[in-house]
Amino acid sequence: MAVPKKKHSKARTRRRRSINAKIKLPTLITSPESGEPVMRHHVDMKSGFYRGRQVFEPEELE
Repeated sequence: MAVPKKKHSKARTRRRRSINAKIKLPTLITSPESGEPVMRHHVDMKSGFYRGRQVFEPEELE
C-alpha cells in the first residue's frame, strides 16, 4: 500500500476540501419554443416541448 512521505498541511487540506465542496449552478439554455430558461436534457414545462417535439400538452393556469 502506498504511504505518503510527508503530512499535508492543514491549509492545503482545507483548500482541497473547499474547492470540491463548491456548489455548481445548473447549466441553463433558452428554450426556442417559449423563450424561458430550461435545464439541459429536460422537458420545457411551459410549452411541453423536448428536442423539438411536443411530449405533453401543458395545462393553462387561470
